[in-house]
Amino acid sequence: MEHMKIPYYPGCTLNTVAKQFDTSAREAASIIGFEMKELSQWNCCGATFPLTPDNVIGLTAPAKVLSSARKEGDTLTTLCSVCYNVLKRTNKVIRDNKEKRNVINGFIEEEYDGSVNILHYLEVLRDKVGFDKVKGAVKRPLKGIKAATYYGCMLLRPFEDIGIDKAESPTIFEDLLRALGAEPVEFANKIECCGAHLAMNNEEVVTNLSGKVMTSAVDAGAELIVTTCPLCQFNLEKSQPRVAESDTGYTPVPVVYFTQALGLALGQDIETLGFEKNSSDIMPLLKKKGIA
Repeated sequence: MEHMKIPYYPGCTLNTVAKQFDTSAREAASIIGFEMKELSQWNCCGATFPLTPDNVIGLTAPAKVLSSARKEGDTLTTLCSVCYNVLKRTNKVIRDNKEKRNVINGFIEEEYDGSVNILHYLEVLRDKVGFDKVKGAVKRPLKGIKAATYYGCMLLRPFEDIGIDKAESPTIFEDLLRALGAEPVEFANKIECCGAHLAMNNEEVVTNLSGKVMTSAVDAGAELIVTTCPLCQFNLEKSQPRVAESDTGYTPVPVVYFTQALGLALGQDIETLGFEKNSSDIMPLLKKKGIA
């Protein structure tokens, strides 16, 4: 594969509190043989896709990102599941709805037609690089780790608009972890909601939903939970102590970004992967498995 440069949208969270998600992904890309070229100009995507069909102005922020990306290439990648969801759905509206496209272009004072191909980082690994090549680059196999792949809501839904993988039974995440040497654990709640933005005003609901995700994973034998979303990461980690408190049979497990697991397997220096910024400590598990 020729050296690729793919325009990259980090988004607000990866530029601040989830910096370890961003840096581990960039380093992994470099090892595998492609470059994530951060957009020269970008703004917040809005963090939510408008829930009312006539809220066209709510699409202007992501449309501005897409228009900027189109000036730098025909493909755009991102890591955050929320950013991916908002950008991909906005792109579909612009591409398929001429009336809304004209209004949006009037707002952003650009001429954008929806022609950028938006790929999640997982799709880049699967479709542009290939999991076989990723497997060939592994220097520190995650052998013996039973890992739960938590997709959450935004990476897959709405199924008809996103299309990253099979709707109810996705495997893209599991296929990556197998390439890294880990053993993916199938669990019932892997595509269920963690509580999302309710973390701001209804902690009880978030603890309940996140708790169901974590207990489902641990009951299935998971020793590690791997995520693709900063909000999911936050909710799972914050809720875990409460779940352990209320359920004496629950054993807390570390929660990491999939790019941290990727970088670990590719041989990145463990100290540069940002594990210390995660609330849960992965080091005891890595020492137990002889990985660190």
